Amino acid sequence: MGRNVNIDQLSAAVMEGLNDYADLTTEKMKKAVKKAGNFVRKDIGENAPEKTGRYAKSWRTKTIKDTSTTMEILVYSPTRYMLAHLLEHGHAKRNGGRVQARPHIAPAEEAAEEELLAEIERSLKDG
Repeated sequence: MGRNVNIDQLSAAVMEGLNDYADLTTEKMKKAVKKAGNFVRKDIGENAPEKTGRYAKSWRTKTIKDTSTTMEILVYSPTRYMLAHLLEHGHAKRNGGRVQARPHIAPAEEAAEEELLAEIERSLKDG
């Protein structure tokens, strides 16, 4: 674990240790973000309103940004995107009245946010 370092090389050794830690934590956070994206996709699919089931099955995840320090995951429905807002927030009927909202995206997002924070905390505590 420990190593002997000359005082002249101390700053380089400290920076090396910090860079190794940063790489390790970045990798763990990226895994946690991927896991959270899949959690949201699965949760939306399970809690989506079902008429034929095609809307619930249409949800996908896609990595839209992956750099050395950043990862962004997009959860989307490529074929049924036009229904998402109508189902989530409700809408007016053609002959008057309203269709009741069926929230399924926002609760999945909130649950995934909590799960992501817990997963990051767990992974950083484990070392």
